[in-house]
Amino acid sequence: MPAREKFAFERKITSVHIGFAMFALFLGTLYGPLQALEHAGVNLYFLAPWTQTYYQGLTLHGVLNALIFTTFFICGFLTYVTVNSLDRHTRFPILDIVGVVLMIIGLVMAAIPILLNMATVLYTFYPPLMAHPTFYIGATLFVVGSWVVGYSLFFTLYAWYQEHPNQRAPLPAFMAVITMAMWQIATLGLAIEELALLIPWSLGLISGIDPQLARTLFWYTGHPLVYFWLLPAYLSWYVMVPKLAGGKLFSDPMARLSFVLFLVLSTPVGFHHQITDPGISVGWKLFHGALTLGVAFPSLLTAYNLWASLHIAGRMNGGKGALTWILSLPWGKPELTAQLLAAIIFIFGGIGGVINASYNVNLVVHNTAWVSGHFHLTVGSAVALTFVGIVYWLLPHLTGRALFSRHIALAQAWTWFFGMIIFSRGMHLMGLLGAPRRTELGASIKSAAMTNPDWNVLLLMVGLGGTILFISYILIYVNVIGTIFFGRKLAPNEIPTIPFADAVTHAEQGPMLLSQWKPWLAGAAFLIVVSYGPVLIEMVRTIELTSPGFKPW
Repeated sequence: MPAREKFAFERKITSVHIGFAMFALFLGTLYGPLQALEHAGVNLYFLAPWTQTYYQGLTLHGVLNALIFTTFFICGFLTYVTVNSLDRHTRFPILDIVGVVLMIIGLVMAAIPILLNMATVLYTFYPPLMAHPTFYIGATLFVVGSWVVGYSLFFTLYAWYQEHPNQRAPLPAFMAVITMAMWQIATLGLAIEELALLIPWSLGLISGIDPQLARTLFWYTGHPLVYFWLLPAYLSWYVMVPKLAGGKLFSDPMARLSFVLFLVLSTPVGFHHQITDPGISVGWKLFHGALTLGVAFPSLLTAYNLWASLHIAGRMNGGKGALTWILSLPWGKPELTAQLLAAIIFIFGGIGGVINASYNVNLVVHNTAWVSGHFHLTVGSAVALTFVGIVYWLLPHLTGRALFSRHIALAQAWTWFFGMIIFSRGMHLMGLLGAPRRTELGASIKSAAMTNPDWNVLLLMVGLGGTILFISYILIYVNVIGTIFFGRKLAPNEIPTIPFADAVTHAEQGPMLLSQWKPWLAGAAFLIVVSYGPVLIEMVRTIELTSPGFKPW
């Protein structure tokens, strides 16, 4: 039986996840060009009259795009990847249903107060900015729902191990479950912040809050969140891009090594986001900075493995020369091109990440527009554009309809690529010139004396790049809606299969340690206790719940 019919239940669950992800991306994206054009001195917020302030729009953009879109997409994508690579149904389907229902309920509860300007706290929701309790409760339910999805994958893989003793799990399922395991560990900080501090505080059960403790708990989750976004993109780059390119994965063991290192190193790195925070010693900040540089190593492994896999594909397609084999890759495939362009953009995002993690250099760019430029290269391109590339084969697979227009899809990938280059370069250079992040900057284009006249051209670059990006977003939805309603119905033999690539070096050729779980989970726990334990114990010992809540908007 074809996988599409065999996994009909999981296909429906995945379709719900992807549907809500694309809806969240659509709503959140509406605010992106408004912010970019505001920076260029063009105020179009009258097009969204329900939005009362720039910062409310910024909150909607950040929460819907960076949190809701990504989490829904990842949960659906990893569920479908897992069952298909293991060739078995989820062990407890009720968990998949409960998980997506909790996520939808959490989304609605969190979205309503944001739309009513009762939770304009940006996506980091730093106290003492206070949101309506419904926002915090909804966010908590949303995370719990994603946990339940993770539990479903854990039980499914465990059942597979029982059915296949002494065998190594297929690479896609192994990567998917590691991603969800890292997510379970990383979100403990956010869960504690919500349940112990933010919800009681917003309900009036405690009179004040300790902003520093809350920020520390947030960043316990905040930086691993980056890897929760990235690892599904890496999964696609490892096991799907080589197949789409017409080649093979270079090394399965190297891919496993990179993912177990992410599991161990992703969480104890949060202090490099708190470089300027008092109350955390320089030594601990340097320690977390060093671990952050360490977590760059599995990303370098990923870059090497992907490059080698593409080289194999280029040669298999007849390519020759030291670099000209790149031209032999099938650039006419939008599902491949989008992901290759995302990987190219991530090269520059990764370099910026090393700068952000460096203690002395970070002091130059901390809390400036540089960070926003970096963020859009990573989650806004490496992740989001990869997910769009996945949609270009996944949507026809789920719906049984041909992609509405492959030409529009290719145009979308390239407009995103060039739009993001212009946008992010403007943001990076503005940050080097001291422009703050999370701030309305459009006034400077009209009155240079208010700020820095050197920003003006860069602000125009931000506006231009944002406009091109918005055109790219429109092309996405032309294709998505066109495919669903007008796409040609595919014959069974035309429906795309999941592009799992074979490997040149198989899992069995690597050490068994790379397919085990206990040593890596123990290593992750050990580093977390060492890097966070003493600081959190001291913060809790000296906790001061004195700061009241503020609602400036």
